[in-house]
Amino acid sequence: MRQFIVPVSILASFVCLGILACAQETPVTQDMIPKAVREALLAKFPDAKIEKCTRAKEGGAVVYDIEFKEGDRKCEADIREDGTYINYEKAIEAGDLPAAVRQAIEQRYPKSTLKEVMEETEVKGAEERLSAYEVVLTTAEHKEVEVRVAPQGKILEQTGAERTKDQK
Repeated sequence: MRQFIVPVSILASFVCLGILACAQETPVTQDMIPKAVREALLAKFPDAKIEKCTRAKEGGAVVYDIEFKEGDRKCEADIREDGTYINYEKAIEAGDLPAAVRQAIEQRYPKSTLKEVMEETEVKGAEERLSAYEVVLTTAEHKEVEVRVAPQGKILEQTGAERTKDQK
């Protein structure tokens, strides 16, 4: 039995490495962004000023993650290579968070400081819906955390709790 476990664990390691390699983001210069992606971005955000773009393969599709500014507002968009939106995010003021979202964050991270708040909109065809709020905060223990919270206040995911703000 022991002989069977070792090869399976090795195979599992290769599968994990393969998944990580496929999900790896590659920086992309503005001139390398496909026309369909650029046109989709500018159709929804005509004053977008691109600051950073990466390309990754997600679920068999090439996706461009674009960070940009629309005026003074920080925004992000995930757009497939064919110009189809997956989602987009816009920065909002912390005071504009719904009460349920603020309460969920305060309950999980008491006395935390909110650094960045983004409103995430999911796109499926012509339908768009507010799907989550992404909040970057500093905990009372000085650790930086990114939290995704549903509009109703359910914490969907959290990352970065092990990093202190000095390690960023």
